[in-house]
Amino acid sequence: MPLCQILTNVPPPAPQAERTLLTDLSRLLAQRFDKPERWVMTCLVPGLSMTFGGTPAPTALVAVKNVGTMKPADTEILSREICDRLSKTLAVPPERIYIQFTDAVDYLWGWNGGT
Repeated sequence: MPLCQILTNVPPPAPQAERTLLTDLSRLLAQRFDKPERWVMTCLVPGLSMTFGGTPAPTALVAVKNVGTMKPADTEILSREICDRLSKTLAVPPERIYIQFTDAVDYLWGWNGGT
């Protein structure tokens, strides 16, 4: 199950912009990890108290998790694409975005009462 969580200190975008961002990221992860989009989850948590480099200027922390092994080419492309989308939708400069990529172990993820 690919997951993309976005934590940011910027206010929420307009509802349509938020939906577009999350659905774009969902499609992006499904394509990059070659998994059906029905397994992809995205979430945006705006308006947090955050700093980066000692300043509360717009910033974001993104966590991308996937069951399986991510390849360097995948994370490189995803980093660029995620930063691009967050910069356009949330006005967070790419140099103020950290992205953590994590390979998840299948038996450590639960769904529908099982693992």
